[in-house]
Amino acid sequence: MLKKIRRGLLPFMVLAALNACKSQPKPDTERIPLIIDADTANEVDDLFALVRAVNEPKFDLLAITSAQFHTSPYASDSTVAESQEINEHLMALLGRTDIPLPLGSNAPLEASDAPQDSEAARFIVKKAHELEEGRKLQLVILGSCTNVASAILTDSTIVPKMQVNYLGFWHDPVSNRYNKKEFNSGNDSIAVNVLLNRPGLDIRVMTATTSQHLVFHKTRVDAHLKGKGGMADYLVDRWESYERWWTQKDPEKTKWTMWDVALIEALVHPEWTRQKTFETPKENTQRHIQIYTHIDVDQMEKDFWAHINQFVD
Repeated sequence: MLKKIRRGLLPFMVLAALNACKSQPKPDTERIPLIIDADTANEVDDLFALVRAVNEPKFDLLAITSAQFHTSPYASDSTVAESQEINEHLMALLGRTDIPLPLGSNAPLEASDAPQDSEAARFIVKKAHELEEGRKLQLVILGSCTNVASAILTDSTIVPKMQVNYLGFWHDPVSNRYNKKEFNSGNDSIAVNVLLNRPGLDIRVMTATTSQHLVFHKTRVDAHLKGKGGMADYLVDRWESYERWWTQKDPEKTKWTMWDVALIEALVHPEWTRQKTFETPKENTQRHIQIYTHIDVDQMEKDFWAHINQFVD
């Protein structure tokens, strides 16, 4: 009888062991070493993107750095401090005060050979050098390029150790024409060109042209988040209280473009994207960069809500 019981239990014991292994977090060497640089106080989608990135099993989230956005009509004299404040508050709501939050520069670059020193730039340099041989630090830029460009200008030996994932400018994939008159690019055009002109720097771009198609609707946001307290209501309040200055369309704010979420989702699920290799803009050093030309918006939104449910009671 005992042998029969043991034989009957064996498949269940094996299955339990396999499930236990699956539930274990991946070792750091298998996860993507990531620093997110965000102008979080600028709009709404940055907050949603950060929530999506936190606790993602594929990420080794090393830090969230704060970025400036001085060209906004709402800009104060310390936009980076505003981004920093939201980063700190949001991580507290998520129970992730262990994630480092280095402060970035409050001003854009003044020249292509002059970095803006900041805690964020120094942290990027430090982490790039700490990585094991053969691994690349992934820099995710959701706003201005000031901090990442400053890190490279401070210590160019980090270039082979990093890959830049940039959300910015408009791009026509048919003609390969670039339009840098886009908000993120305009907040530090010198820094954008520092990155594009840097030989050997691995750059992957989620353009505004591609990311504009990921749009969330308020009805669905409310269904998932409204009245749930904590982080959930914080996101809803940000959506409702932030006044869009760039358009008169949709005054009731029934929908919002989730530009930044598109880039985070693309890193988690590259299979939902298409990338192509393009020459850099003609005014820049001629070399190849990768550009996302398509994203599966339905899969990305479904995945976002599946991830965020872990934070909502």
